[in-house]
Amino acid sequence: MKLKVNGIEINYEKEGSGPVVAMSHSLGCNLHMWDEQAKALASRYTVLRFDTRGHGQTSAPDGAYSLDQMADDLKGLLDGLGIKETHFVGLSMGGMIGQTFALKHPAMVKSLVLCDTTSRYPVAAAPIWEDRIKTVGAKGMEPLVAGTLERWFTAPYRARRPEVMERIGGMIRSTPPAGYIGCCHAIPKINLTDRLKELHCPALVIVGEEDPGTPVAMARDIHDALPGAQLAILRSASHLSNVEQPEEFTRVLSGFLDKASGRSAL
Repeated sequence: MKLKVNGIEINYEKEGSGPVVAMSHSLGCNLHMWDEQAKALASRYTVLRFDTRGHGQTSAPDGAYSLDQMADDLKGLLDGLGIKETHFVGLSMGGMIGQTFALKHPAMVKSLVLCDTTSRYPVAAAPIWEDRIKTVGAKGMEPLVAGTLERWFTAPYRARRPEVMERIGGMIRSTPPAGYIGCCHAIPKINLTDRLKELHCPALVIVGEEDPGTPVAMARDIHDALPGAQLAILRSASHLSNVEQPEEFTRVLSGFLDKASGRSAL
């Protein structure tokens, strides 16, 4: 389904019943990144997944995006659907959107789950994003597919699950270049570590033990800055930890949500 908000059309899927859980995907993916978690949660929660600006079937306008703009997209979607509060789960870029949104609208966030993400990039990381912008601008998404899959999954998993590589590779490949470039302008500008102490909702930080892009050290920085946050480090997982270790990821996530929402586990 689609809803026009903040100057774009946002594609979303809403299923299940109970407290709302909004799920935000990584750069170069779409809402189907969360398929396994959505299936597991929908019997107990209203699961709201959406394609971020520039991704999937959501509009992909030209130009640089910002994390504030993407947080406003989420606010518009929730308002348009009549949702006044939500539990939020975001991975990588989705986690950055979640931090930005929670700081802008703390009363709307019942709990915050930040996965394989960061609250601050070093200045030295800027050239990496500039190179990606130039590559995609000149050649499209194809040159990024192989290297991205190498960063997102451990070598044993890539060898064992070629069908998953094909599925996720397809998401990367089909990401609109304008959308990818727009988000690459937003991501490296995140600098929220010192403000996370302002948040007081229940929080969980999840990270794959072998994540090279947003490593355990970055997860620990978020964990240390967020009052009362929990930290879960998943073994044998890289950046897309929810895909590589779906059962463990979903177990940790479900346990946290059940406690944060006051629902007893099945």
